[in-house]
Amino acid sequence: MNIQWRRFILQMAVFIFLCFSACQGNRDHPRHAGNAPADSGSANTHMHGSDFETLARNFEDPGREKWQKPAEVLALLGDLSGKTVADIGAGTGYFSFPLAEKAKKVIAVDIDRRFLEYIEQKNRRLATPLPIETRLATESDPRLQPGEANIAILVNTYHHIENRPEYFSGVRQMLAEGGAVVIVDFFKKELPVGPPTRLKLDPETVAGELKRAGFREIRIDREILEYQYIIIAR
Repeated sequence: MNIQWRRFILQMAVFIFLCFSACQGNRDHPRHAGNAPADSGSANTHMHGSDFETLARNFEDPGREKWQKPAEVLALLGDLSGKTVADIGAGTGYFSFPLAEKAKKVIAVDIDRRFLEYIEQKNRRLATPLPIETRLATESDPRLQPGEANIAILVNTYHHIENRPEYFSGVRQMLAEGGAVVIVDFFKKELPVGPPTRLKLDPETVAGELKRAGFREIRIDREILEYQYIIIAR
């Protein structure tokens, strides 16, 4: 076997190994229940690496309640009676349904029509359907009307959004007077749940972006949830 042929075989072996490694890396974390477009795009690519059924199962996993603690998150929002809440990035409605039990109305916003249909079907199966309206959004526009929502909540969604200061400047205009944005997202460190660390954002970065979007009063809670921080911005 001549030297050139051996070199060709070696190069092909290295190429195949690298391709296999890349495929394995993409399967490490199928889905977790941006001014940096590259990070935002990676987060969206990461999410869409799983099929819809897998995403829905992950979102509705009974074990999620132990670390997500939806009741404690909702308690931070105060009295919701008479208020409209926009659940941006609603997914399967994990937060939309408990919110709708307390609020006047919930607008479940998502860019994936399949999730909205999931919510609609689930709501129809209830003995008494809850006041949930679904809203198909785009990646750059939640499609809310000016002053339509008293609260906009984003759970495990913030790091997926591109051009975040611009996006949330628009969201701020869609809030009623005295309204607030609530962000729940993962600490930027290795955790047993959530996206890869490289896709996470620390709360100080989020607070800075919200200030650039025009929010002035920003509160960060790092204690209620073990794996996540909660930011309330007005």
